[in-house]
Amino acid sequence: MSVDHQTSTTTSPKPPSLPPEPSGRHGLLWTRNVVVVVAVLAFLGWSANDLGLSPGRFLQGIPRLAEFLLRMFPPDLSVIPGLWDAILTTVAVALWGTLLAMIISIFLALGAAKNLLGHNPLVYATARAVLSVLRSLPDLIWALIFVAAVGLGPFPGVLALTVYSCGELSKLYAEAVENIDPGPREALESTGAGLFTTLRWSVIPQILPEVVTYSLYRFESNVRHAFVLGMVGAGGLGFELTVAMKLFQYHKVSAILVVIVLTVASIDFISSRIRARII
Repeated sequence: MSVDHQTSTTTSPKPPSLPPEPSGRHGLLWTRNVVVVVAVLAFLGWSANDLGLSPGRFLQGIPRLAEFLLRMFPPDLSVIPGLWDAILTTVAVALWGTLLAMIISIFLALGAAKNLLGHNPLVYATARAVLSVLRSLPDLIWALIFVAAVGLGPFPGVLALTVYSCGELSKLYAEAVENIDPGPREALESTGAGLFTTLRWSVIPQILPEVVTYSLYRFESNVRHAFVLGMVGAGGLGFELTVAMKLFQYHKVSAILVVIVLTVASIDFISSRIRARII
């Protein structure tokens, strides 16, 4: 019996193909990306030189920084009891700025949300334009404007935080409204319910946790901003810090800084506990 032997031909594996060279549309995208990267690097290099960024200068300044810090130690803790009024003023400025901003932001958010009053193009464009203007200027600029209008004191600080916070909170509130479940709202509207009833029973219950959370975050931030605003005449701990710095009372400066840190930490702790219960 003859057995046919089949000869198998072995094929050598093909070498891995190289990626095609960029051509056509891909080549244009590749070239554009290279141009963008080069432009960004060039701007960073120019701006670093223009701003005078220099590790050497920083190292040279470390001895002066250490000398300045040593002047503030030990903190003069005896001045802390006299700072309670300033602490309460700072917290009150932040609290009132946040509360007023919350009230105003709710109405602005209704027009900035496309699924409510924002379905009207004119209302939506107007509300969004107002939010852009409010967010474009920092609270320090608003404080200088209101100091010129109503004079020095905590009141211009409250107005500055209110206006600036409105720009932030209104945008967040509007996004929360746009993300609600439309089912309950449509069910109420189908029964002929008015706008107020629809908001009360379908919109507010859905956005309330987010509104509280965003507002607490804003209050925490406003406490920090209130310190800075006090340095431009809005009172509180910021004003006390400025006076102590001008009088070269460095031991008092360090005591005020300790109070600021403790105040911010306490506010953050209380706020986080409230958010944990809500979320």
